[in-house]
Amino acid sequence: MNAMQPTRIRLLVGIAVICAALGWGVVAIVAAWSGRLVPVPWLAAAALWIVAGALAYWTYLVRPRLQGRPGVRPIEPLVAARSAALAMAASRIGALMLGFYAGVAVAMAGRLSTPSGLTAFWSSTTAAVGALALVSAAVWLEHSCRLPLGRDDEPRS
Repeated sequence: MNAMQPTRIRLLVGIAVICAALGWGVVAIVAAWSGRLVPVPWLAAAALWIVAGALAYWTYLVRPRLQGRPGVRPIEPLVAARSAALAMAASRIGALMLGFYAGVAVAMAGRLSTPSGLTAFWSSTTAAVGALALVSAAVWLEHSCRLPLGRDDEPRS
């Protein structure tokens, strides 16, 4: 049975790069086939910012409980495990959204002369930055959920 491994930044960067190429390709294909630009709703950016804020707030609340600070009630082990799983999932989804919306923003950068291109550029840029905030909050939560090495975890001689 494998234990959960910490998220590697290299994995998140790889996901973001692949999805950036996908986002750029979607804009290019839609523009070539239909002659229209991909609409990017502002609601996507708002949702990413709300989720990032909620995750950061949760991390801020549970961090002292996870660290076992004196005078603070410790967190239940199952809640800590679920928080770590949430952080891992959020970091991967955030990297996916970051890459996709960054790719869309790069593709829209050449189409700023139209009102729809300008709107899509700014909404996709705002969504990409919100996804970056989500990844940051998720990595912070995951780092907070790490257990310190105990006597059982020390290498044996």
